[in-house]
Amino acid sequence: MQFIPTAIPDVILVKPDVFGDERGFFMETWQRRKFAEGGIDHDFVQDNHSRSVKGTLRGLHYQIRQPQGKLVRVTAGSVFDVAVDLRRGSPTFGQWAGEHLSADNHHMLWVPPGFAHGFYVTSETADFQYKCSDYYAPEHEHCIRWDDPELGIDWPLSDNGAPLVSEKDRQGLAFAQAEYFD
Repeated sequence: MQFIPTAIPDVILVKPDVFGDERGFFMETWQRRKFAEGGIDHDFVQDNHSRSVKGTLRGLHYQIRQPQGKLVRVTAGSVFDVAVDLRRGSPTFGQWAGEHLSADNHHMLWVPPGFAHGFYVTSETADFQYKCSDYYAPEHEHCIRWDDPELGIDWPLSDNGAPLVSEKDRQGLAFAQAEYFD
């Protein structure tokens, strides 16, 4: 298993060993000891699974209290996954890292607590699964606009350009107005 720092070193791309033959494949998606050695030393308390159609953009979400670290992966289809550093004292504060995750490449991404997270579906549908280091707490959830010009995220939008976004995400705040982590 490889643990590769992204443009923001605390956001880690995980490339598991995949063993395949004519029957299919096998891969280990979580093993506490290996992940701790790779820089991801967290307990997980919740697993989530979502399915989205092509052109859906979910995010940029975070919880200022009960911050969640997320180990994310795609089990069907493909997405462009993004983490934005909201840790005020960090040298990468306000920067983003993005990775293409798919059922074909088997990659996972570690998004630590202190980051906003979102993804854009690039396939016809995508099943997105993730482990969380703390419980979902809607009363503490915040959202930053996916298209905030200050962040300048280079989303790989389809030809029509307008992603499918929830009403909650449409009402996300500008990065400059967001609440950050101290």
